[in-house]
This record gives sequence, structure tokens and C-alpha cells, in this order.
Amino acid sequence: MTIHVENESGRDFPFGLQEVASLVVEEILEKEKCPYETEINILITDNEGIRAYNRAYRDLDAETDVLSFPNVPFETPSGFQIAEEMQADCFQPDSGELILGDIILSADRIVGQAEEYGHSLRREYAFLVAHSMLHLCGYDHMEAEEAADMERRQEQALGRLGITRDIKD
Repeated sequence: MTIHVENESGRDFPFGLQEVASLVVEEILEKEKCPYETEINILITDNEGIRAYNRAYRDLDAETDVLSFPNVPFETPSGFQIAEEMQADCFQPDSGELILGDIILSADRIVGQAEEYGHSLRREYAFLVAHSMLHLCGYDHMEAEEAADMERRQEQALGRLGITRDIKD
């Protein structure tokens, strides 16, 4: 598994961004039964940066906490067999890893939401990575039932990792 984490926000975090992302990504992919080694890119920017990406790629001129850019056009959530059918578009030629996609996070929103929800920065970061990983695996939350399913999957993954709302690390 390859996870590229770039922090262009200028903000320091009291935990290892790479370490926490790796834990969360591995947990999600294991539960989703991903049969491949994967490649994921994570960019941490500020509110201005994520607003620019949101405007450029989604035509929304607004800040947000996380953007997900899946590379695999899943027909069903975690239906990884579609990647085999589109091998040239889905796999890294050098490593053979499945390129799941890109995640962009706002450091400003991580800090603000951790304060708002009363939990640690590590918990908020892990939550947003888990949320985005589910998007990269083909999940969405356009309908209430889909949103509830994603929320349940996120909370279960973080619970298994011991990254809960009540732990202030």
C-alpha cells in the first residue's frame, strides 16, 4: 500500500499524519475486502485552498472539510472487480497497485470541527480520512439510507482502531 500525504497547510499536527492515515486506510480496505495493494494521495490544505479545488472541480465556490476524487468507477460500493475490466485506467503500471484516488482535506476545518464536536484533532482527521476512503470505495451519501450506512461504517472502523470521540489524545 502506498499513501502519499502532503501537508501544504503550514499547520502542524500533534500526531503523525502518515501513521494515522495508514491505520484508517488499512482498516477500511480490510473491511471492504479490497483484494489489491492500493495507492492513495492525501493533500492537506487550508480553507482557501480547498475552496479553490471545490470551485475548480465541482463548480462550488465554498469551503468544505474534505473532497474525494475516486479513480475507480464503481458500479456498486466496493465492487472491486470493475477495476480488472479497466486495468489500464485503474492500476499503477510500475507498482501494480490499484489507484483508488485522491483526498483533499482542510486543516482549518479539521481544527474547527474538532473544537466544535469536542474531540481530538487526531479523531477528526481519522474521521475525514475514513469518510473519504468510503467515497473512494464507491459509497455515497445522497440518500438518507446511504448516509446512515456510511456513518455506521466510519464509526465502526474508528471504533475498531480505538479512535473514538471520548479519547482526547
